[in-house]
Amino acid sequence: MATGTTPGVRRRGPSKGDRTSQAILDTAEKLLAERDLGSITIDELASGAGISRSAFYFHFESREAVLYLLADRVLAELFESAEVWMSRRGAPPEDAVRTAIAGNLAIWRKHGAVLRAALRARDGDPAMERFWVDVARRFIGAAAQQIEADRAAGIALPGPPSAKQVASVLVSMNDEVFYHQSRARRSGDREVVDTLTTVWLRSIYGS
Repeated sequence: MATGTTPGVRRRGPSKGDRTSQAILDTAEKLLAERDLGSITIDELASGAGISRSAFYFHFESREAVLYLLADRVLAELFESAEVWMSRRGAPPEDAVRTAIAGNLAIWRKHGAVLRAALRARDGDPAMERFWVDVARRFIGAAAQQIEADRAAGIALPGPPSAKQVASVLVSMNDEVFYHQSRARRSGDREVVDTLTTVWLRSIYGS
């Protein structure tokens, strides 16, 4: 039976260092759900991971570095979820748009503390500011590319405005709504998804 591994090579699990780094990340996310990054100490992160303060610095150079990696991983999840629409390859957009929006909101629900902390950090952290600029460029660029493809196929409304401008407005709208909804009651999630889906469909496709 094929296993997908190279014959004679034993599959390796996460190393001790990997597990320790993950424990630090898990501790940070738990604490961020309770308070701001600035009030979280290195000692708390180290203690939560079962290591000493000095050992923490073998894995991360600062609290900000921990938040950066957490945010990077969550944003990768968001982009993968959004690709349901951006890589649908000619399938009707209605269900794909809704699925992508619902998936993104679910990720905000799960990791909202990390994303909110990362957004707050960009005002005083040049590295985090550049991070968010790159994130916005990636999401807007991918959305604009899909809009252009749908326009070329006669599915989407023709421009102007440019596909990039439409994508920029819609992506910014999602970010703002998800930020606030991640702190609101879950009972409103379906209405939020319905509303965002309608705005996206009417803005891009006129339906």
